[in-house]
Amino acid sequence: MRRRRKSDNVRARFLTIGQTARIVGVSSSTLRLWESVGLISPARNSGKYRLYNPEMLELLKRIKYLRDVKKLNVPGIKQMLQVKSHAAATEQVHNPSEPGAQLGAKLRKLRKDRGLGLVAAAEQAKISPGFLSAIELSRANASVATLQRLAATYGTTVLEFFDIPRHQRRLIRPQQRRSLRTDSGVAMELLSLGTKMLECMLFRVPPKAGSDGSYSHVGEEFIYMLKGSLEFWLDELEFHVLHEGDSFWFESNLGHRWFNPTEEEAVLIWVNTPLTF
Repeated sequence: MRRRRKSDNVRARFLTIGQTARIVGVSSSTLRLWESVGLISPARNSGKYRLYNPEMLELLKRIKYLRDVKKLNVPGIKQMLQVKSHAAATEQVHNPSEPGAQLGAKLRKLRKDRGLGLVAAAEQAKISPGFLSAIELSRANASVATLQRLAATYGTTVLEFFDIPRHQRRLIRPQQRRSLRTDSGVAMELLSLGTKMLECMLFRVPPKAGSDGSYSHVGEEFIYMLKGSLEFWLDELEFHVLHEGDSFWFESNLGHRWFNPTEEEAVLIWVNTPLTF
């Protein structure tokens, strides 16, 4: 009985497409249209039915407002959503001495080394040129999904974005960890330096934060939950909720996105192999 109640509670957090349409005040076909043009990305259960979490309702209501009140088309709505989602990060004051503060300079160098202009690189990474410029100028932080797309655009890995010493180090003290922080506050700390096949990180995911999109690459991945909970989607077909003490693995070529729905920070060990993230 306890397992049954727990499963019911997990399902209760999601709404069907019909329920969501009634709450937002649009038709189910409109929700499917918004999904097809890339405005939203609902989860799917094992039966491949669309599922909408409460956090997505706010996004849907804003999309409806931009369409009905501001009279914006789909490209205009996408631009407005992008501006809103990155406004807070753009306003942050960045300290050049903080770990990861030189990310912008590294990204700019990688782009120029590959002979790409700002617009061309942004198009390949599926972000706006303005946002890429803000990242390069250290006026904004990227999401995990954006970092991965930029890495793919430049033919490298997210590992390249860390300030990593050239020499191998077997033992790493906590104060010696290299780290990156995304626009939503997700912190990625390197747990290994100089490895040939393993990418080991400690992720700290704040409440209501996540990957901000789906991404994929080659390899396999392993997660061990140290604290908190994390929702995980694979190819929008599989949905899992990871809790403290859970271990989880998946093939990296499956589109994966994740989100912390709780009011508590989630802390997890994340291992990729080979070095492809």
